[in-house]
Amino acid sequence: MKKFTKIISLMITVAVIVLAVVSCGGQNTSYTSKNTTFVIGLSGPLTGGASQYGIAVENGAKMAVDEINAAGGLFGYNFSLISYDDQHDSSRVATGYASMLEKGMQVSLGCVTSLPCAEFKTLSKADNVFFITPSASNDEIPSESNGYQMCFADGNQGKAAALYVNANYAGQTIGVLYTSGDNYSEGIYNQFKDNIDPSITLVSASFVDGATDFSSQINTLKNCEFVFMPIYYTPASQFMLQAKDVSNNMKVFYGCDGLDGIDTIEGFDINTIPQEVSYLSHFNSAATEGIAGEFVTKYTAKYGTAPSQFAAGAYDCVYAIYNAMKAIGSDKISVTMSASELCDLLKAQFDGSFTFSGATGSNMKWVRSTTNYGYVDKAATKYIVKEAD
Repeated sequence: MKKFTKIISLMITVAVIVLAVVSCGGQNTSYTSKNTTFVIGLSGPLTGGASQYGIAVENGAKMAVDEINAAGGLFGYNFSLISYDDQHDSSRVATGYASMLEKGMQVSLGCVTSLPCAEFKTLSKADNVFFITPSASNDEIPSESNGYQMCFADGNQGKAAALYVNANYAGQTIGVLYTSGDNYSEGIYNQFKDNIDPSITLVSASFVDGATDFSSQINTLKNCEFVFMPIYYTPASQFMLQAKDVSNNMKVFYGCDGLDGIDTIEGFDINTIPQEVSYLSHFNSAATEGIAGEFVTKYTAKYGTAPSQFAAGAYDCVYAIYNAMKAIGSDKISVTMSASELCDLLKAQFDGSFTFSGATGSNMKWVRSTTNYGYVDKAATKYIVKEAD
């Protein structure tokens, strides 16, 4: 009897080992067989110093999911959102990714911030999981065939900024302030230069990361009425404060998404800056019309605060996924299909003729090539943080 018990125990042990190997290797598609909803995964900083971004993304995504479900879901099935707190720490992403797969994740918003999303990109590529990130803007994030961005890629912001300047400052001299040696700043600056109209004269000034004295740069740019600033808000605020004490002709300070939040810096009163402060964005939190205006109204009522571009991007990501799946059709989409199967269908949509209009833009497209990756193609919005005095 004891020998028989040992044999049974050995068989059970072997079975457990086999199951463990199957669940840990390669593309694990068995977890979707019991799904009763379409499951969207999200990794982001829900606690810690970057939590304001992660919470905004989670809120925007939740709102979209709730609206879709209230309207009847998709093909009779609801959506569900599962979130993982990666604390803006790349070393936590693998654990969260595996956990979300075990909970049935079929499609994802990737990660909120770029460094963790680079890890997510690698993991999701191996399993062929489709993701579209609302906010991880590094140029390499959508470099694999399963990844896309709702936000502007860092480098592509330079092109969008150039188009705005070409339309409004043709034939004029404008200034540019950028951070030398910084991938974000120089990437935008270089693409800006490559796309600027030949009639426009550029006066450029640079500084190294960590600089606090901008007297030289102010002197170089003081006669430029328009100054493009593809930099982060801390050095931008320092430049603006120091420029107040120097006689200059500067009227507009215009940046990219690095200026988002400049009006919330502790100890910096943006209302003391005489110039207009504005930046390129795909979303205007003060919108009152169209899809963006409706989103702002609904979000503010639901969460008690105006939405950021992070929240708007997440809201649009969920709706873009929903609309793409709807376009594919109920004859091909199943609530129990694997992440890999759904990924192949979504890639065909996003790399094809699919367009989407949402809170962050109209008629968006994702045209993938060997150089464009999964970048979004849409118009940029000029968001005015502060009007000129």
